[in-house]
Amino acid sequence: MNSILHLYTGLSAMLSQTGSYLGLLGLRLLLAWEFWESGVEKFNGENWFSDIQGAFPFPFNLVPVDLSWFLSTWFELIGAVALVIGLGTRFFSLSLIILTFVAWASVHAGNGYNVCDNGYKLPLMYLVMFVPLLLSGPGKLSLDHWIAGRVKAR
Repeated sequence: MNSILHLYTGLSAMLSQTGSYLGLLGLRLLLAWEFWESGVEKFNGENWFSDIQGAFPFPFNLVPVDLSWFLSTWFELIGAVALVIGLGTRFFSLSLIILTFVAWASVHAGNGYNVCDNGYKLPLMYLVMFVPLLLSGPGKLSLDHWIAGRVKAR
């Protein structure tokens, strides 16, 4: 029994150590991919925000449509790159959470939970995936962690 407990403890420690490097990296990469694709689509497309601006929650409904389009496009593109390298992870997580809430309210909320009907299933999944990044940071395999170690060493 003692050897099983010892084996479990050792395995648990090894998984925790590996998880501190790789656990949050998977979330960052998946979210980066999704927001990069959305940003590229906006970058190459025409501004359709004027069709839905009335559905934007306050105060976002007061922002000019062209500025909203510009900000959402560039926050998605720059935020995706930042998530990949783990730089400004909490800032970009919060920024993309806000962007996702606006998209949920203006595009997805009335379509139910279903993905096929442009419902809110994916935005909900993105929001849930952002919570660990916002609360715990990007993990050890990130520029944020490296910079924090450099600052702490001084």
